[in-house]
Amino acid sequence: MTVPPATVSSGAVPAAFELKSAQLTLVALVVKTHDLAIVAAELARSFGPKGESPDFFDTDGVVIDFTQTDIVLPHPQWELLMKAFDACKLVPMAVRGLDPASLAVAQRLGLTEAPPEPRRVVVPGAKAASPASAPVVPVVAPAARTAPAPAPVAPVREAAPVPTMVVTKPLRSGQKIYARGGDLVVLAMVNRGAEVIADGNIHVYAPLRGKAMAGARGNTSARIFSLCLEPELVSIAGIYRTTEKELAGDVLGKPAQVRLSDDGSEKLIIEALKS
Repeated sequence: MTVPPATVSSGAVPAAFELKSAQLTLVALVVKTHDLAIVAAELARSFGPKGESPDFFDTDGVVIDFTQTDIVLPHPQWELLMKAFDACKLVPMAVRGLDPASLAVAQRLGLTEAPPEPRRVVVPGAKAASPASAPVVPVVAPAARTAPAPAPVAPVREAAPVPTMVVTKPLRSGQKIYARGGDLVVLAMVNRGAEVIADGNIHVYAPLRGKAMAGARGNTSARIFSLCLEPELVSIAGIYRTTEKELAGDVLGKPAQVRLSDDGSEKLIIEALKS
């Protein structure tokens, strides 16, 4: 018996799937040389099976950032880089900074285009306009009759604040917590292999031994606080530091904070919390 093909009315919504927006946290690999073999070798030396931190990544997505080079695809050492990603448990998902022709090659390889990385901008203080640039406003004599009352101004409705996410239980290796749009407060230990991520600040009132990424969507004012700082990785607005080399003695295992420098240099500052 022949089964007729199933028909779906034009206004029907497919029940087999649902489309939703997604917020992903990706690692960005900024390529600084045309020699991808060097990049692959350094990756393997740092994060490969026999490297300094062999279990640092666990199928984390990565953006390949070419904004600091004028590299062109196809590239003869591309496969070396892909093998290095696989050995380090990194999954290439997107590229950034390629010319249109090279981007088309990357898209044929299954990679998408990542948006430009948000840059930290230092806004100088406002200055008074010089007399030459100030607009000239003519002086008009007041009219004899009374001016009409100004029209009422409609009240501005403020956006509802995003509530702070509070986590009360310890985070085990492999667990990830993301506070979208706000701060994250953790009242228990963040173990090695766990990740805490927030668009705002991160407060850990316990040992922080996993990865902590504050300002995940570019908030350069975000900070990380911990009563016992022993992290695998800390990051503010995409500027990160691993702790393969131990932190200074005045912050390691002690109450400390992580922030970006105030001079616009995109440098991470890790300093003790003063009582």
